[in-house]
Amino acid sequence: MRILYFSWIKDKIGKNIEEVEITSEITTISHLISFLTKKSENYSQAFSDLSSIQYSINMQTAKIDDKVKNDDEIAFFPPMTGG
Repeated sequence: MRILYFSWIKDKIGKNIEEVEITSEITTISHLISFLTKKSENYSQAFSDLSSIQYSINMQTAKIDDKVKNDDEIAFFPPMTGG
């Protein structure tokens, strides 16, 4: 799975992209976040307030309970603002 991080999420984690192999127990974005927060304190801090993070799966807006697979591209980014 390819994971992309944008804006302050990228800054807190310290990278903008990574490849991870997920297990069969990781079936949703929520499960993925739980998996990532166990990697280090940086991930834990980045995902501490999920209300300030949006998600996409394969460039389509997603919800926290949407299904994920190993060949997906997941992106985490702050909410967009209009103007």
